[in-house]
Amino acid sequence: MALEKFPAIVITFNTTTDAMYFEDQGHKAGLKGRLIPVPRAISASCGLAWMSRLDEQEALEDLLQRPDLLFAGRHQLDL
Repeated sequence: MALEKFPAIVITFNTTTDAMYFEDQGHKAGLKGRLIPVPRAISASCGLAWMSRLDEQEALEDLLQRPDLLFAGRHQLDL
């Protein structure tokens, strides 16, 4: 049985520390998501990325506005 793909927002980071801090703050903010290996479709940065379903986009955009959360890029993919 093949897994069904779904649209996701993927946030990449320059450092592992940035990724782990984002994960902590994302969970504290109630976001449903997790750290994943950077998908091959995206150039690797630190090797970790945050993945959330597309329906989390509004809450995720609010979190990305915080100056203490550093990220390299955001992408929309079917995962």
